[in-house]
Amino acid sequence: MKQLMTGNEAAAEAAIVAGCKYYYGYPITPQNELINYMSMRMPQVGGAFIQAESEIAAINMVYGSAAAGGRTMTSSSSPGISLKQEGISYLAGSELPCVIVNIQRGGPGLGDISASQADYFQAVKGGGHGDYHIIVLAPSSVQEMADLVYDAFDLADKYRNPVMILGDAQIGQLMEPVEFHKRPKKNLPPKTWALTGAEGRKRNIVKSFYPVKGQLEEFNAHLQRKYKTIKDNEVRYETINTHKADVVLVAYGTSARVCTEVVKKK
Repeated sequence: MKQLMTGNEAAAEAAIVAGCKYYYGYPITPQNELINYMSMRMPQVGGAFIQAESEIAAINMVYGSAAAGGRTMTSSSSPGISLKQEGISYLAGSELPCVIVNIQRGGPGLGDISASQADYFQAVKGGGHGDYHIIVLAPSSVQEMADLVYDAFDLADKYRNPVMILGDAQIGQLMEPVEFHKRPKKNLPPKTWALTGAEGRKRNIVKSFYPVKGQLEEFNAHLQRKYKTIKDNEVRYETINTHKADVVLVAYGTSARVCTEVVKKK
């Protein structure tokens, strides 16, 4: 059954459908509908909702729940995502799965609260310190927002890597019909690395610190192999009328919708 929802609300409900049990966030326009929705729904499904004292606190709470093996999510908008970058680098360096939603606003600095897509390079190049990457999914509709959030949790668990939903203010605020599809559970790797208590097994250690000479180089080589596997197997895009095209428009998010209409009217 289809429901009329904003992109922000659809992202929140899709996370719950995907099994998210831990949400930590801090209010910032234009993603406040997401955090408000989570504050109401998470207690209803037996999950944990915490409005942290800051974006930095929120991303470190995500680190804790992810290390314990829980499906966890945070959300923010451009300046708030910048504040989370150190934590995102730690999550990538510790190979912890989580989902981060960025409903982009204008910048640099505080900028404004209107729609923007200026965080592209920050998202896809690794915005924090170190040679790392996150998986980035960019919806162009409210339905895609729901579908990609659902996929994000599976991809995060499959590759033990943070996944970012790169939305924008228009998608976040736009209301469209959306349907939450029931999907079969994927055969994902067990979380044998999670910190769930060491009774009866060897203790697990979650870390991103490699002080012994050669360890960090070896670990970074492992990460680059993983990123190549993700690139080889998980890249997704839609092409429209590109056969024998002289000019190809490349876009994502709201801009992709505009470009689609341009191509159709050509």
